Amino acid sequence: MTNFKRIKEQDDKYFLNTYAPFDIAFVSGEGSTLTDSEGKTYTDFLSGIAVNCLGYNNPIFTNAIAEQAKKLTVISNYFYSEERGVLAKLLVEGTNLNKVFFGSSGAEVVECALKLARKYFYNKGEKKFKIVSTLESFHGRTLGAVTLTGQPKYNLPFAPLPEGLGIYVPFNDIDALEKALSDPEVCAFLVEPVQGEGGVRPATKEYLRAARDITRKNGQLLILDEVQTGGGRTGKFWACEYFDVEPDILTAAKGIGGGFPIGACLATDEVAKAFYPGDHGTTFGASPLAMAVSAAVVKEIKKPNFMENVLRLGEHLKTGIKNINSPYVKEVLGKGLMIGADLDPAIQAKDVVQEMLEKGFVLNACGKNILRFIPPLIITEQEIDNMLLALAPILRG
Repeated sequence: MTNFKRIKEQDDKYFLNTYAPFDIAFVSGEGSTLTDSEGKTYTDFLSGIAVNCLGYNNPIFTNAIAEQAKKLTVISNYFYSEERGVLAKLLVEGTNLNKVFFGSSGAEVVECALKLARKYFYNKGEKKFKIVSTLESFHGRTLGAVTLTGQPKYNLPFAPLPEGLGIYVPFNDIDALEKALSDPEVCAFLVEPVQGEGGVRPATKEYLRAARDITRKNGQLLILDEVQTGGGRTGKFWACEYFDVEPDILTAAKGIGGGFPIGACLATDEVAKAFYPGDHGTTFGASPLAMAVSAAVVKEIKKPNFMENVLRLGEHLKTGIKNINSPYVKEVLGKGLMIGADLDPAIQAKDVVQEMLEKGFVLNACGKNILRFIPPLIITEQEIDNMLLALAPILRG
């Protein structure tokens, strides 16, 4: 029995069937390269779905784990820890936000954001509890987060969904947004600056600014979901920097941990005051280990020229895809190293992903028919060129 067959047999027998994995088992990684159980190498353009921003076996990441593990891993949040304050300060610096709650995943901090928004108006004695989100959005797998995910394939099987959530409006449609927010029971609007699972589709500057203006006029909150876009993925530490929009609440996860499980819910002082001790909590969130690792990763991303390089590589990737001159590529979307190629239905993104795997490149299909590229932020120009060379004949047909 090969190593892969042994791994697959055990996994199929004991692991809950929630995925449908490819017939590959990765066992190690270095930089942007993954190695499978049979010794074959792949260049990674998925990075754990925008997670492993510093790649694999990066000493900044591994040393932070090793050093902190020698001191403290998890303690109760009933006690102070230096690591928690250090990371919170790093995340709010340069923003209009002041306080942070730490969880262990994106969905967990989206739930925190929903509770915080409702609690804010509950404390004020106002009957505002509904939350609006957009069609084709993705906000997580917990019941609240999946309800606000504007894709029936994710939430319909779990109906009936929580009351007051799941009021969906078309993305980038200002008129529809204004109409939905005119409901006096709406407390907040939740939106991604760039839709991830929905197809790497950026919001327009006009749309996000209108969202800020309308919610502010109505006395509602603006929640930005930066779980996938935050941490330098788009070439800015927060994608909302492109739009000159200041949210009341912002959620982050994925890249800010560089591969270590972490989520963060950031809020203004005014909104953060809504939570009293006991209103929300977590066992593993804000562990000294997670905080120390994330702080090391965030410091690296915030170093001079790091994000400028992300922007340069992103433009190189976008230009390279366009230069393939494929009759099947309708549009190249995204910012920084969060890029999508919108494909004509005559060619299926999922089939391209399979062909590229066979050539040694890990890509991803999302949205209706989008080929997504979200590599480690330390990917090299040469690795991008090698991938484009393999991709070109597939996209040309």
